[in-house]
Amino acid sequence: MAKNKWFSWGKKKATEKEEETLIQPEIENEFEEIDEDLVEDIIEEAEDFIEDTAEDIEEEDIYTEEETPENTKVGFFGRLKDGLKKTRDSITHKIDQVLVSFGKVDEELFEELEEVLITSDMGMNTSLKVIEELKEKVKAEKITDAKGVRQAIKEIIAAKLTDENTELKLYTKPSVIVVIGVNGVGKTTSIGKLAHYLKNQNKKITVAAADTFRAAAIEQLEIWTNKAGVELIKHTEGSDPSAVIFDAIQHCKSKRNDILICDTAGRLHTKKNLMDELKKIFRIIQRELPGADIETLLVLDATTGQNAVSQAKTFSEVSQLSGLILTKLDGTAKGGIVVSIKSELNIPVKFIGVGEKMYDLQPFKPTEFVEALFGTQ
Repeated sequence: MAKNKWFSWGKKKATEKEEETLIQPEIENEFEEIDEDLVEDIIEEAEDFIEDTAEDIEEEDIYTEEETPENTKVGFFGRLKDGLKKTRDSITHKIDQVLVSFGKVDEELFEELEEVLITSDMGMNTSLKVIEELKEKVKAEKITDAKGVRQAIKEIIAAKLTDENTELKLYTKPSVIVVIGVNGVGKTTSIGKLAHYLKNQNKKITVAAADTFRAAAIEQLEIWTNKAGVELIKHTEGSDPSAVIFDAIQHCKSKRNDILICDTAGRLHTKKNLMDELKKIFRIIQRELPGADIETLLVLDATTGQNAVSQAKTFSEVSQLSGLILTKLDGTAKGGIVVSIKSELNIPVKFIGVGEKMYDLQPFKPTEFVEALFGTQ
């Protein structure tokens, strides 16, 4: 887009210089000499043009035309459908294949459907629960055809994902979001995208770079906060994470900011050290902001499948998780993990990521998720 602006501007300027003519080279490579004063004028005005349009160019690096705020809702649902393609192939298409191959609804059909759910990383326990509920529903509603079975499975999964606590509860000023998770799950990028999302809700955001142990963690977070256009409070690498949190809290108080997002370490020398550090951070927050609303969001990589459930269980031992951010759903066929986590741990999924762009992290809407997964038939 910026390139097109440049050529449009250059064409306009050339037209305005009516007394000058730009001559195309002849076949014999003969050129007509261009007035040097004209060249200097064009260069000087070009520098002004580039400076004036620098902000536009920077915005284009963050999101493309189809991802602008005006059409985010439509665009995200389309990207959600695209992002769930691998999971849809793993679950829905296999379910459809099973249903087509069976002429009647019987025990053998249920066994085949159960295998599909298990292999899609919905987990053994969750898959068994879904099938048991399906049997009851089929019997109660006297379902006898494949279309009815498919709709019944869709409704059961939707009910398991529905949760009244999927929205962030941030009513105090400031409120705090503590983001935790192991290294490599997309924690830093999720913080940047989350800050961008909340800023678009007209909130004043500060981010605390409290992952001071991982090399380049602070620099990476700074890149994302710059893209999001929010403030970052940081210390040097290796400094005390709690000190960073303390300074960030004081900053939020003085600036009357709405939300403080705290990055945290994903790995220390031992699991005990990591958990002790997290407990210390929570003590600082509760001491300096008594009564503040605190959301503790665990970032999980959907591509890890059932390992994500194990991570959630580990972190829930040290902190009361209020929700999950599930990343990289576009890169996996293991999207069934969403159902497994909600069913087994009863922790609501609050945000999901289906791409690399700023707008590709969005609040989790169970109805939209199931619709994108199953669609209509």
